[in-house]
Amino acid sequence: MIDQAKQLREKVLQKKSKKERRQTRIIAVTSGKGGVGKSNFALNFALTLVQQNRKVLIFDVDLGFANVDVLLGRAPKESIATMIEKDLSIWDVIEEGPNGLLFISGGSGFNDLFQLDESKMKKFFSELSTIQGYVDYIILDTGAGLSYENLRFILAADDVILVTTPEPTSITDAYSVVKMVHTKNQNVHMKLIINQCTSEKEGKQTADNFNKVTEQFLNKQIGTLGYIPIDINVSNAVKKQIPFLLAFPNSHASQAMQNLTSEFLQLPVPYKLGIKGFLLKMLFK
Repeated sequence: MIDQAKQLREKVLQKKSKKERRQTRIIAVTSGKGGVGKSNFALNFALTLVQQNRKVLIFDVDLGFANVDVLLGRAPKESIATMIEKDLSIWDVIEEGPNGLLFISGGSGFNDLFQLDESKMKKFFSELSTIQGYVDYIILDTGAGLSYENLRFILAADDVILVTTPEPTSITDAYSVVKMVHTKNQNVHMKLIINQCTSEKEGKQTADNFNKVTEQFLNKQIGTLGYIPIDINVSNAVKKQIPFLLAFPNSHASQAMQNLTSEFLQLPVPYKLGIKGFLLKMLFK
């Protein structure tokens, strides 16, 4: 039987043989603090893009605390950590999830990416660059907060989606992310998601207040991508280890995901550097 890694390699070779190739876009999903539903959003956002006939890979780069595989109810055989340890191909660590969604686990305990020696870092970059043109989007599920690693991923991505809730501490921490990113690069394309809203009115008010602060102190407007309501089906789906978009497709949260994804796909597309450009930016931050 042909193994999954071989099948994926064959698919990418077929894709490379075609004249038209996908323009891969890197999206970093981040948050100011944990517990705001960042990883759940990243996963279901990726699946909604798949439903819109986009080829998507979600890469769990929450180094040391990878949990996309847990939300999917999967136990990956390999990860980025084992790829480097065992000198594997990137196609050996890519897993195929529901509806053809691809995902890579960073590997729990793998928190030394930027401390790798030159040969291992070269190996990591070389392998990751082979995905260029194979997918439309790579969704990076970063860690929460302002770690050195998170900032590198955020600054190198084509787009950044910042997830927060109406809770004051969540808003404060999200603002800290915007402020730090703004001091490094004022041109980062960033959009806001207000999660766990009691109503759309609360979500809109939270976003408006957030933008008033960023405009006053940073002279920067953060566009709002959408609002996701509090929905018991979300926590029920987490317990089932099935993405809520698939477990409860008619839920309020799933409808909100569909709406904000449609909004995202209508946005002007910024200049994309692709995976190689992303990796170069990672190196020189």
